[in-house]
Amino acid sequence: MNAQLTLTELAALMKSAAGLTVDPKDLANRPDATFAEFGLDSLGLLGIVGELENRQGRPMPNDAERCKTPRDFLALVNTAPESVPTTGA
Repeated sequence: MNAQLTLTELAALMKSAAGLTVDPKDLANRPDATFAEFGLDSLGLLGIVGELENRQGRPMPNDAERCKTPRDFLALVNTAPESVPTTGA
């Protein structure tokens, strides 16, 4: 099962991983605003990516921490394959 990340879940992750309170409706109304406009820096986004990786037990796409907007982030993580090949045994 590949559950889609929603704006509500992204807002919750912004709170838990970066300490930012953002209304999901604000994210929905401004999906192309930069994360910086919401007060989220690159370290905070990296924390969100790490939290998602822990929850899902798999790595996020390579460029997830470089996304600039909520729309770009959701599009990338929601289209990532469910199983990512790993190296080694």
